[in-house]
Amino acid sequence: MSKALNVGAAAPDFELPASGGGSVSLSGLKGKAVVLYFYPKDDTSGCTKEAIDFNRLKGEFAKAGAVVIGVSPDSVDSHDRFKAKHGLDFPLAADERKTALEAYGVWTEKSMYGRKYMGVERTTVLIDREGRVAHVWEKVKVNGHADEVLAAAKSL
Repeated sequence: MSKALNVGAAAPDFELPASGGGSVSLSGLKGKAVVLYFYPKDDTSGCTKEAIDFNRLKGEFAKAGAVVIGVSPDSVDSHDRFKAKHGLDFPLAADERKTALEAYGVWTEKSMYGRKYMGVERTTVLIDREGRVAHVWEKVKVNGHADEVLAAAKSL
């Protein structure tokens, strides 16, 4: 994981195209807590479950003063289809150039069946209202994860 993601450090700023048109940036969310979850691919089983779990808790995150943003290397068109198919109601940022993925240290070498390749390590970063890293979950296991992040967001 990148040294920039030490708890208490300033979270790397980014501006990425987002689902539904427009863009999303960390600096544009100053004053709000941000749940930035990085996931490998739209419409795969684990990524779908994770997105649905965050979506289910979106109102609770809002009550805690936090916004949820999903980030993957998929295109905006892919994100729009994914959101429509599963009724997702939060922004998905398209990082096709992998600038935020690299800045947050989640674009890493992975291995499957002995084959090495580059991909997203499922990671969630909770950023406080001042833009500082409050918590990092690496190598996320999806089951129960959104609830755990919500508890942390409520404690900010």
